[in-house]
Amino acid sequence: MKIMKFKYVLLLVPILLLSSCASEEDVTVLRLAHSLDTEHPVHKGMVVLGESLEQKSGGKMKVQLYPNGQLGGERESIELLQIGSLDITKVSAGVLENFIPEYKVFSIPYLFRDKQHSHNIYDGEVGRSILNKGEKFNLQGLTFYDAGSRSFYTKTEPINSPADVKDMKIRVMKSNMAIEMIQDLGGAPTPISFGELYTALQQGVVDGAENNIPSYYTSKHFEVCKFLSIDEHTSVPDVLVIGTETLARLTDQEKEWLEEAVQESKKAQRALWEKSEKESLEAVTKSGVKVNYPEKQPFREATKEMLQIFDENPSMKKLVQSIQEN
Repeated sequence: MKIMKFKYVLLLVPILLLSSCASEEDVTVLRLAHSLDTEHPVHKGMVVLGESLEQKSGGKMKVQLYPNGQLGGERESIELLQIGSLDITKVSAGVLENFIPEYKVFSIPYLFRDKQHSHNIYDGEVGRSILNKGEKFNLQGLTFYDAGSRSFYTKTEPINSPADVKDMKIRVMKSNMAIEMIQDLGGAPTPISFGELYTALQQGVVDGAENNIPSYYTSKHFEVCKFLSIDEHTSVPDVLVIGTETLARLTDQEKEWLEEAVQESKKAQRALWEKSEKESLEAVTKSGVKVNYPEKQPFREATKEMLQIFDENPSMKKLVQSIQEN
């Protein structure tokens, strides 16, 4: 059933988006699809992108947003970018690693010392080099949005140690690194699309999941999972990605406007994210969610062998070292 639906989307989207980068009165319209709720701080950051781009271009460029997975999930959106049927998308680095291996580094548990360290990497030379790695896959990274740190939330009991994860069915993104992490903790990783997760939690398909706090709140997963264990195991950013076919159609002036708008969007999104993290934690706590803060060192020890994944790949190992030493 899902395959038939996806084929329908592939057939329909090129028709819907045929006028991408061209519309009435010579206005360049960039179609941006993503799977988040419109109350999510990342969506709000993309709203700023559209407002800024229209202002900077004097109305010559606009962004048309398709939120809530209207055109498919994150993987489908990436594939639509690759064939030129979509212009821009927001995708988690954890999903993007299936296309561009360098993004795997962001899924290494406890890689970043703190939020400032992660932002330094996103905005510095290392981050820019990773954003530029997708050209041969028809994908060009524009910027990293803050997606906070990912922690566990569960239905029946809190997670205080790696032993508590043992035999638990934990929803993960379709990311090999995320799957490896849960396996190392003794759990059963279960890839499920974000849009299907609420029902999966309700029906007991999985015992819990791992995500950032704003996503836990805006998705209403806290209604089903009443235990939030803030271990902050990974800081996997969201990535704003444009298709290279779209980029090639833009003039130098349009590219300049877009870059300026992207930077304003990033700045606004990170401020929105910080505010949302505080508000979301307050809201779920008020709703009756039990919050605990596990000691991180046992989790760090349980997953440390994941670094060995890169031992036989000198360029990836160097990338990890660059992050650790920054």
